[in-house]
Amino acid sequence: MQQLEQDIKDIIITSLALEDITPDDIDPDAPLFVEGLGLDSIDALELGLALQKRYGVTLSGDNDEARRHFHSIRSLAAFVAVFRKV
Repeated sequence: MQQLEQDIKDIIITSLALEDITPDDIDPDAPLFVEGLGLDSIDALELGLALQKRYGVTLSGDNDEARRHFHSIRSLAAFVAVFRKV
């Protein structure tokens, strides 16, 4: 799981062109949106597309389930791990 979290951090940095952030700067439990990493809805769309390309995961738009999965690196990694086993 730790490697998957690292991979997702790399995807976030690359797909969102976060030049001043390294993977070590991202707390896996910190919120991705508003506080924490401070991503916005456009970032969520870009991140969703990057995850879909890399892992084949899909989430339907703006709903509670998507918000829960996109809460943090750790929650995204857990979702991807389960999705890949299905």
